[in-house]
Amino acid sequence: MTADRVPERSTHPRRAVLKSTAAGAAAVAHLASVATATATPTNPVAAGEPVEIGLSVNGRRHRLVVEPRVTLLDALRERLGLTGTKKGCDRGECGACTVLADGDRITSCLTLAVMRQDAEITTVEGLARGEELHPVQEAFVRHDAFQCGGCTPGQIMSAVACIDEGHTGSETEIREWMSGNLCRCAAYQNIVAAVADAAKELR
Repeated sequence: MTADRVPERSTHPRRAVLKSTAAGAAAVAHLASVATATATPTNPVAAGEPVEIGLSVNGRRHRLVVEPRVTLLDALRERLGLTGTKKGCDRGECGACTVLADGDRITSCLTLAVMRQDAEITTVEGLARGEELHPVQEAFVRHDAFQCGGCTPGQIMSAVACIDEGHTGSETEIREWMSGNLCRCAAYQNIVAAVADAAKELR
């Protein structure tokens, strides 16, 4: 989370993702055309021409017509009405837009919707079972692990993945593996406590 708490020689998969997506961000037009060709290999379309895609989100299949350049974040918020996923920096730096794709955490502002047609997407809306909150959500409430709430959905989604990945052995480890999610209210101590608490319940 804060730079002074992260071991200098440690590596973080989210940082690797950010590095790999930086090149793609420098060539958005090329990425969009490649994604379109992947989505419709026998029927390519122009870069700005809408295409029909299918997205599996929270266990439901959706058909959408989008431009190839539409991000997964915008597809979720503006086309499907799933506004729990937040748009923060819109360039992959804050983690507010974190969702799970086949169980792996991704920043949805840095991936195109057409590129995630074969993935099972889980957003914060898909964690609860009716009125029963997910253990991570309950832990965030117990530990007051949020203030303004802007980063909370991304923090929760990243925490779910962090626990599933087994990176909750210590406070330092949790801080390292949650470091891709920023909190402008600096509620880090409570977030770490919530993740550790939820990890005990889910083990």
